[in-house]
Amino acid sequence: MTTTGTSVATQVYRVYIKATPQAIWDAITTPEWTERYGVGGRAEYELRQGGAYRVPTTEAMRKAGARMGLSVPDVMVDGEVIELDPPRRLVQTFRMLMDDATAAEGFTRLTWEIDELPGGVSKLTVVHELEGKPQLAALSAGERESEGAGGGWSYVLSDLKTLLETGSSMGASMAPSTGPDHR
Repeated sequence: MTTTGTSVATQVYRVYIKATPQAIWDAITTPEWTERYGVGGRAEYELRQGGAYRVPTTEAMRKAGARMGLSVPDVMVDGEVIELDPPRRLVQTFRMLMDDATAAEGFTRLTWEIDELPGGVSKLTVVHELEGKPQLAALSAGERESEGAGGGWSYVLSDLKTLLETGSSMGASMAPSTGPDHR
């Protein structure tokens, strides 16, 4: 990681998941999966170079934002697909729109890399380039968790791993999964 003051300019996260690269790719790019982990947003990708990326806000997100005194927009995150090589690599822009400070910072670059390893395990590496984006860097690092802003990429990726390996989200009850199964 590259550090500037207390903000990290490039954040790199790596997690090992007992799942195939295709299962991880689907969990990252399919709305039915993305709404089941992390912050519960239903990510919408146009999976082509130049395609749109957006995550509309949910009712739960609007309520949480209101508790924090925020006027929550209809879209939480937007961006554009820069490069894709399914199911191994996705590069996109990423702009957080949940509050004026992060929205004003503009677009960042987010890279997802999936490598298959022996034994049915895959390595997922997420690189988020945040140079000059201190608000989003703090949010992505989970530094605003005590404010109710979530645990950042560490939480999202931990929840993704848990969902793919067990069929349940960390926040979900232990009831059987009702969505797609890629274990």
